[in-house]
Amino acid sequence: MSDRYNVHSQLEHLQSKYVGTGHSDTTKWEWVTHQHRDSIASYMGHYDMLSLISIVENESKARVQFNLLQTFLQPCGPPSEKPDY
Repeated sequence: MSDRYNVHSQLEHLQSKYVGTGHSDTTKWEWVTHQHRDSIASYMGHYDMLSLISIVENESKARVQFNLLQTFLQPCGPPSEKPDY
């Protein structure tokens, strides 16, 4: 029983220390949205990755950057309706 409490307290500590780990009330949509935004920010921050995407899509780098910025707003669509309990 003490192991379970210890793991739970460690998880709470990690969640309070690092923003990207979420918390107990994080929904699946929020989690996936954060993952997509982190990925898009990484693609835009790494010039070589942006170049690779532009070659694959046969678009200019500026167009790829613009498209990534557009998907950055709502990468997973609008949030689903939360049921009222």
